[in-house]
Amino acid sequence: MTTVRQRRAGKGTETAEDQPSEETNVKPDGQIPSDPTGGKLWNILSITVGGIVAISLGLLTSVYVATLHENDLWFSNIKEVEREISFRTECGLYYSYYKQMIQAAPIQQGLHGLVYDNKTESVRTINILERMNVYQEVFLSILYRILPIQQYLEPVYFYIYTLFGLQAVYVIALYVTSWLLSGTWLSGLLAACWYITNRVDTTRVEFTIPLRENWALPFFAVQIAAITYLLRAHLQPVQERLTLLAVFIATFLFSLTWQFNQFMMLIQALALFMLDCLDMLPTAKVTWLYVIQISGLLLVCVLQFFNSMILGSLLISFNVSVLIARAIQKNLKKGGLLNRLGKLILHVLLVLCLTLLINKFIKKILNLESDEHIFKFLKAKFGFGATRDFDANLYLCEEAFGLLPLNTFSRLSSTLLFYIYGFVLFLLTVAAVIVAFRNLSGSNQVQLKKKMEEYTVTLKPDAAYSLAHTVLFGCLALSTMRMKYLWTSHMCVFASFGLCSAEVWKLLLKCLHLYTSQRTQVIKYSIPIITLLYISYKLWPGIMDELSELREFYDPDTVELMNWIKSNTPNTAVFAGSMQLLAGVKLCTGRTLTNHPHYEDKHLRERTKQIYQIYAKRSPSDVYGILRSFGTDYVILEDSICYERRHSRGCRLRDLLDVANGHIMDGLGENEPDLKPSLYPRFCEEIKKNLPSYTMHFTRVFQNKTFHVYKLAKHK
Repeated sequence: MTTVRQRRAGKGTETAEDQPSEETNVKPDGQIPSDPTGGKLWNILSITVGGIVAISLGLLTSVYVATLHENDLWFSNIKEVEREISFRTECGLYYSYYKQMIQAAPIQQGLHGLVYDNKTESVRTINILERMNVYQEVFLSILYRILPIQQYLEPVYFYIYTLFGLQAVYVIALYVTSWLLSGTWLSGLLAACWYITNRVDTTRVEFTIPLRENWALPFFAVQIAAITYLLRAHLQPVQERLTLLAVFIATFLFSLTWQFNQFMMLIQALALFMLDCLDMLPTAKVTWLYVIQISGLLLVCVLQFFNSMILGSLLISFNVSVLIARAIQKNLKKGGLLNRLGKLILHVLLVLCLTLLINKFIKKILNLESDEHIFKFLKAKFGFGATRDFDANLYLCEEAFGLLPLNTFSRLSSTLLFYIYGFVLFLLTVAAVIVAFRNLSGSNQVQLKKKMEEYTVTLKPDAAYSLAHTVLFGCLALSTMRMKYLWTSHMCVFASFGLCSAEVWKLLLKCLHLYTSQRTQVIKYSIPIITLLYISYKLWPGIMDELSELREFYDPDTVELMNWIKSNTPNTAVFAGSMQLLAGVKLCTGRTLTNHPHYEDKHLRERTKQIYQIYAKRSPSDVYGILRSFGTDYVILEDSICYERRHSRGCRLRDLLDVANGHIMDGLGENEPDLKPSLYPRFCEEIKKNLPSYTMHFTRVFQNKTFHVYKLAKHK
């Protein structure tokens, strides 16, 4: 188990950017009447200062997370094998392909090794570029080889510094999004500060560097910033085309770098669909966004050798269904309230039915089953029947896929983020409901329109999209903790925008009958500045203490195992074991694996379940037969899995295997009535007794406090 231990002694004021109102009869309050030349110079100065602040905060964030990573592991001082072990679970698997490309003699040989890979899954040749999102590793390895930096920078540092550099892009994108929404870069400053001070809940890049989301989320943030700009009124045609290009590039890069891109963009498409139905977004721009999502995903599909999981994604089916349904129902946005509601309900049902039919048809044609484990997991998670499916339960029992813990909100509240977020969310939700009702009613009454002007101004299309985005991704985060990073980063943007927006304060002050233009401007700047001072006063000492804490990577058992494998086994040896450990085996030793953590393949999931019988109640001959069918030469058993205590009864790996095999679970507690006792003891426990029925198949060749390695006999 990888741990860390204490390190040993040894080696001004700016104006809001012009944002034309959606309503021509609404006066833009708070604008400073000035001559055109003076106003233009002031805007240039404001944009320059705001841009410098954005870049500075982005670079500061990169240095901050890089320093935390160094301080936590003493990365510059530990051995190469320890550095590689620090890339835990699937992180190690992804980094191994970067290492493979770096070590390949010509680049073409490295690419050939990825396209025709027979070391990631034994007795099977797979296309890594088709199965996994590793184009970023390929690009980075080629870039490292062609740049004249080999003498000054080790490959591992080039890799991790690139990921830390992407954090600068991430923070700048969040900053710009908040700035665009509020019209003041003070909002961006506040969003970036919240992102940094809530680091525990906004990113995990410093300890899971190669994780796909750390590559993808910066591009997703850039895409959201571009969409925010696109949704502004009165863009010039050139501006609109360039913004659409930026959205496409960001969407493509986001899709290319993360296998779960389709699910995130499906939520985004749902937000666009909902707002379009309620007349809160321009239909033409929404259509372009649907097309960009489809085209970006299809381009990735081509690059991934026509990956069937992409073609069978719900996103493509949904977007195509929306476009078809819109063509069928051409008068969707005409009529009175009841007429519109009836058409809207019919439209939603039509889109839903078309989505399911198209998706079912595509999956039937392609015989696609790669993502079935996700839907089994969702079905069980949301209470649509209990399941004994091993893969679904494997996800259900992981804390990362459980509900968002309540202590998350206490941490977010300590920086005032959650309180302000809740305040802004409530105000804009009320405004959105009223605006949606007015849009659906289609009323032309002058009195009603006059009454609603204030709400319309505070909920322009970009703000409406931001509201829908944060609500839907908030629901995702609440249901699945691992996805909280998509929500909390946007929470920083949304809260800072609300706190610095003249329109939000105007809405509140008018409700309280306290509105004046001067009062709105004073509050718009004073409250954010006070909040920034509070955050600095309360959290700066903690950040300094965190940066001064020095620890060291310490995992001697895993280091000993990897060194033994490299020194005592042939390069062609095939290893079986847990998915997480085998990823490290591939990275550190280059040996062939039977299974690995990239779980988006049905055959791999079935193979993993079979390999994991080493922790079930099976006979030695059964286990031997299973392992040899995958060409296994060595099997690694881990005491931390065999005698697991991290999970409660029913969620330990051995319990999941017992239930899937129809056996009763160990320990005190209830069992389902149809489960029966196994005829055999647990393999991982019994093999250590060196009984003849085991030693005829397995010979122990390595042992330490954590791992036991057995060599399989090669019977004729």
